[in-house]
Amino acid sequence: MFRALDDETRRVILDELAARDGQTLFEICSTLTTRHGLSSTRQAISQHLGVLEAAGLVVTEKRGRSKFHYFNPAPLAEIARRWPVGERTAE
Repeated sequence: MFRALDDETRRVILDELAARDGQTLFEICSTLTTRHGLSSTRQAISQHLGVLEAAGLVVTEKRGRSKFHYFNPAPLAEIARRWPVGERTAE
């Protein structure tokens, strides 16, 4: 999962899916180009989505000829449970 989050493009993809879930590859590519000026190929974005899916951060649903991508925050929540962020006191 940390390798998946290490790439800026993948973090932007997750930001966009968190803002609006259920996007197709075409929609994600369009959003990355118009909002973020990222002009990666569809193949490159598809590979980024594959890395995010392998890390469990994106899940997909195929409907007809379209594949929809959804942000899955569960792996990030697991990290927060393991290492909760709280106020620390100086020792």
